[in-house]
Formats: sequence, C-alpha cells, structure tokens
Amino acid sequence: MDLNEIIRNRRSVMPVQYNNEPITKEQINQLLEAANWAPTHKKTEPWRFKVLHGESQGKLGAFLADKYKQTDAKFSAFKYNKLKENPKKAGAIIAVCMQRDPNESIPEWEEVAAVAMAVQNMWLTATDMGIGSYWSSPGLIKYMDEFFDLELGEKCLGFFYLGNFDVPIDDRVPGPISDKTVWI
Repeated sequence: MDLNEIIRNRRSVMPVQYNNEPITKEQINQLLEAANWAPTHKKTEPWRFKVLHGESQGKLGAFLADKYKQTDAKFSAFKYNKLKENPKKAGAIIAVCMQRDPNESIPEWEEVAAVAMAVQNMWLTATDMGIGSYWSSPGLIKYMDEFFDLELGEKCLGFFYLGNFDVPIDDRVPGPISDKTVWI
C-alpha cells in the first residue's frame, strides 16, 4: 500500500476481534522502531514503551480488574471481566508512556503530542503489516505506577493493543474536511 492508502485504512481493531495467531517479537520491534522516528521538539524523545507479551498480559488484566473493583463505586461485572480478559486476547500490548523532560524545556502538551505521533507511527506500520491495533486509555492508567516501575517524571498514557484478525473491518468515512476548515 502507498502511504495515503495506509492512512485511509488505519482502524481501531479491538481485542475481541483478534484471533489466536501470535505477534512476534520481530513484529513488535518493527513497530517500536517506527515509533522512534516520530517528530519531537528539542529532541526530547519522550516516548517510553513497556511491552507485555505472554504471561504479563494476564497479570495486567488481573491488576486492572482488581484496581477497578477497588476504586469504582459503580461496579459492573461486565466491565470487570472485560478489563481482566482483554489483555489476554491480545497478541501483545505495548504500554505507552511519556517521560517528561526533567528541565521542562517545552510544554507538557508537546511531549504528549510527540508520544501520540509515535503511536500513530506504530499504528500506521501495524496497518501496513496487517496487524490489528487499538490505543486504549482507561482512567485506570493513573494507577500504573503501582504495576510498572516508572521513572521520576514518567507516566502511562495508555495501552496499545496488538492482534492478528480474520474478521472484516468496517469502512470509515470521515465527515468532509471542508466542515472542519476555515480559510482566512
């Protein structure tokens, strides 16, 4: 596919849509390498990744489900089970983190934007490779310092789920760009 096709074919493919075909370490490394080429102001390269592959995915699911049960007054067994099982359905999960520049030489939003661009690079590469992916940012990410060893100034921004899939993915037709553009 050419770049424009890849961009237009990028979709959120959810864990429930994944099959059991594994994601290899080589594929994950290819995605991470693509992420590393994202633009970054003052070359801070704030993206940090923690790869969950295999048993660690189940541990993440158990942590998320238990933390949800402890912290949410509106408990739902459906949500509890989804949090617990979704990580095990993925071929791999990449925790997306941001390391804040210790000198705070640029605004934090620019660091978050750089990390988002790194994720977009992974997403487009996954699309080109035929791998389904989905960036989830549940409210529970604020507790990830209890699961991961995060550096001072590092925080988790979400989880990038990866999985092979067989099901057809719905077309996406965005609204016209003319509705979102003002020429001055």
